[in-house]
Amino acid sequence: MNASTPGARRALATTSALAAAVLFALAGCASSPPMPTAQMAVAEAAVQHANTSGTSDNAAGELQVAVGKLASARDAMSAKDYGRARQLAEQVEVDAQAAELHAQAARSRKAAQETQDAARVLQEEINRKTVR
Repeated sequence: MNASTPGARRALATTSALAAAVLFALAGCASSPPMPTAQMAVAEAAVQHANTSGTSDNAAGELQVAVGKLASARDAMSAKDYGRARQLAEQVEVDAQAAELHAQAARSRKAAQETQDAARVLQEEINRKTVR
């Protein structure tokens, strides 16, 4: 078939249009990020793990930040804004871990203070018995 015949031109135009449509579809798929279901699951688990009475008492602000970002990530998922959802889910994981570490540090400071107080009381008792 000669490319100058009407049938050949029509076939070439159809093939070109089909190739353009395939490239356009592939470009559309490449630009939309995949659904971040794994990151969302990790974020949910991180908040659940961090949500203890110790963390609520000693790092309420940090925990609330993580919970708020998790809600925003869920909203982004519902809106199919997967890039934003992924970004927020990653931040949630870090914020939840920060809340846990802050609470752990507060408990450690409290335990250290209690130990120092007990040592001081013991030293005072020893000093009192030595003086008699």
